[in-house]
Amino acid sequence: MTCNGTRRAVTHDMLLVHHFLATAALLAAAATAPNIPLVDEITSPAKMTAIGPGASGPLVIRAQILLDRAHFSPGEIDGAYGEDLGIAVKGFQEKHNINPDGIIGPEMWTLLNGDRNQLLIRYTITATDERGPFENIPKDVQEQAKMRSMPYQTPNEALAERFHISPKLLAQLNPGKDLTKAGEILTVPNVRRAAAGLATRVVVSKSKRTVTAIGARDVVLAQYPATMGGPHDPLPIGEWKIISVTPNPWFLWNPERFWNVDPSKAIAKLPPGPNNPAGTVWMGLSKEHYGIHGSPEPGAVRHGESYGCIRLTNWDADDLAHMVRRGLTASLVE
Repeated sequence: MTCNGTRRAVTHDMLLVHHFLATAALLAAAATAPNIPLVDEITSPAKMTAIGPGASGPLVIRAQILLDRAHFSPGEIDGAYGEDLGIAVKGFQEKHNINPDGIIGPEMWTLLNGDRNQLLIRYTITATDERGPFENIPKDVQEQAKMRSMPYQTPNEALAERFHISPKLLAQLNPGKDLTKAGEILTVPNVRRAAAGLATRVVVSKSKRTVTAIGARDVVLAQYPATMGGPHDPLPIGEWKIISVTPNPWFLWNPERFWNVDPSKAIAKLPPGPNNPAGTVWMGLSKEHYGIHGSPEPGAVRHGESYGCIRLTNWDADDLAHMVRRGLTASLVE
């Protein structure tokens, strides 16, 4: 199911099972991280200085992990203070009545550091992690349609998504480690998020390029960076309903729905998987062909444009899917 797909009825219980298994894996990984310089700088910085746009390094990584766990997603954890982190910082500041200047100063550090859980944990690569399945995803859509699934392409990609981190930073945290070998012990972000509760509505902001889950008494439960629409496929401003929540959706690729595709191309049905164009979950809207969904390229979320739909990282889409129900209002605003 995607911007151009047909919906499948799937119970919400499947998402709950997926969430339980993912949480169990993270809990099993939770052990003290090895003592290496970068880890020390992230977990026990000598000085908690203020950071803002353009900053990079251990303090940025610390902030990204803590904001991720607070449900103010910075997107892919990469150690660089870019636009996604800036949006997360301002959203967190607004919720906590701090001047939303985008600077992580003493007041915000105090709130973030109130989370006493370990920032980094050890994770041992399993035989399943090593085995996959992994497949190269062809660029040609018709070839993709011949696949039985669209899985991760490498163990590195799978591990990076599991821990919400860029493959490059994952390698930097684990110098000399083989990220494809069962038994290898890695240092990874502890990104286990506590349950946020059920949303009473979802707000998609075109100007902020965010998706926000709102709970009872208008409390912000979560905020995620998003890619949405563009000049050719603008975001359909208005009040809509979430009419389906579908894990592991199929994607109906219809050339008539794309402004830059030869309309004579054949329609193709693409199989499920994290590298499916709709990612790991689809939340369909009452506006035909539109939905909120995951993405096969987490590093590209909020950069560029989509074909009208609202695209999140796979882990953020999964997180949101546990907060929404069919019939919930989705407000798409300027």
